[in-house]
Amino acid sequence: MVLLRFYDPPTSSFIELNKRNHNKNIKHEWVNFEQVSEYFPNAVIASEDQQFPSHHGFDLTQIKEVLENRKNGISRGASTITQQTVKNLFLWPGRSYLRKGLEAWLVAWMELIIPKKRILELYINFAQFGKSVFGVGAASQYYFGIPAHQLSAEQSALIAASLPTPSRSNPAKPSAYLTKRAAYIMDQMPRVGGRRMIREL
Repeated sequence: MVLLRFYDPPTSSFIELNKRNHNKNIKHEWVNFEQVSEYFPNAVIASEDQQFPSHHGFDLTQIKEVLENRKNGISRGASTITQQTVKNLFLWPGRSYLRKGLEAWLVAWMELIIPKKRILELYINFAQFGKSVFGVGAASQYYFGIPAHQLSAEQSALIAASLPTPSRSNPAKPSAYLTKRAAYIMDQMPRVGGRRMIREL
C-alpha cells in the first residue's frame, strides 16, 4: 500500500483474471492524472461516489439506504470509489464474506496511507469500461479515438455511465439507457464541485 503512493502498477487482479480466462484482447494504458481531462474524474465521482472527497472509504449513509432497500426487496450496491479501487487492484469478483472482509481491511489502510487524488488516479486507470477495456487511457482511444486529455464533458459522462454494466455498454454507440444515465451524470457534475473539487483533492 505504501508503494502505491509512488509506484504505478502495471496490472491489476481483474486484468490478470481476464488473462487467465484466455482473454487476449485486453486494452489497458496507464495515464497520469495530469494527462486526463478534468471532466473525467468529475464524471466518475458524479456517477459512482459523490461523497468521495469527504468520506473515509465507506459511505455510511449509502450503506444504511442499501440495507433498508434490501428489506423492501430492492437490490443495489453502495461501494465507494476506494472500495472499487481495492477490489480492482487486489481482489476478485463475488460477494463472499471473506472478500468483503479483506476489502474492508484494505480500504481502511488505503484511506490511511494514500491521498484521495492518488486513489482516484488508481481507480480511473483500472476501472473496467468495456468487456476488455480497462482504464480511461484505453477507453478514450477505443471508443472515441482520442487521448484521455481531450475527452469532453459529454464523452466523459458516457464512459462513466458504462460503469455499472461495462461489458454490455458502448459509449461510442450509446443505448437510450446509457444516454439518459450520461445526461444525469452531466447534471450532477457541477453539483459535486466540478474542476475546483478536483484541484482541491
